[in-house]
Amino acid sequence: MQPLRNELRRAAIALLIMLVAAAGAWAMTPRHKLVDLRGKVDVEKAIPKQFAGWQLDTRSFGGIVNPQQQETLDRLYSQLLARAYINSRGERVMLTIAYGEDQRDGMLLHYPEVCYPAQGFQVDSNTKSELLLPAGRIPVRKLETNLQSQRFEPVTYWTIIGERASVGGIDKKLVEMHYSLQGQIPDGLLFRVSSIDRDSQAAFALQAAFIKDLVAALSPRDRQLLTGL
Repeated sequence: MQPLRNELRRAAIALLIMLVAAAGAWAMTPRHKLVDLRGKVDVEKAIPKQFAGWQLDTRSFGGIVNPQQQETLDRLYSQLLARAYINSRGERVMLTIAYGEDQRDGMLLHYPEVCYPAQGFQVDSNTKSELLLPAGRIPVRKLETNLQSQRFEPVTYWTIIGERASVGGIDKKLVEMHYSLQGQIPDGLLFRVSSIDRDSQAAFALQAAFIKDLVAALSPRDRQLLTGL
């Protein structure tokens, strides 16, 4: 009888462990969309068409560089904005914002360092940096890209996961874990600025000036949702 009791005891312990694990997994599974609790940004309305000497450039178009089909874009993103702006000196900047309400696996934002090569671009450099604005600091990535050594397109971008700015990698995973522990499904936004210029440093300086002017023109709520500031 003793061996039978030992066997039953081990089985009961194993069952208890499985039940605890299942309960833990259930408790850790995010169920509530953050956007339903906090509200979402209306990208089209949030971004002014004219501000601080910048205005829409109707002769140029900064489309989203993404290898996916339209149905995939529609599944990943609930809002897409692509505009080109020009200032009084004739300098042009392209702005792309992609927003998705659900940042679980399979629904994640597509990063420029992946999308650009899929369109035939070469990424010559990919560095972490930050933009210092009056409202605070935004962590960003800066890419130097070129298409067959004919179109040189430096890129500055950042992402917002939930209410926190991120530049991908382990930082993004930590932000996602933060929301998962609270049972929340974060939304996500990719904010990308680029310009066509062989001189990358001049391009990055122009992009920084454009971002500074744009962020200053946003309402406090939209500024927080779009930049994390």
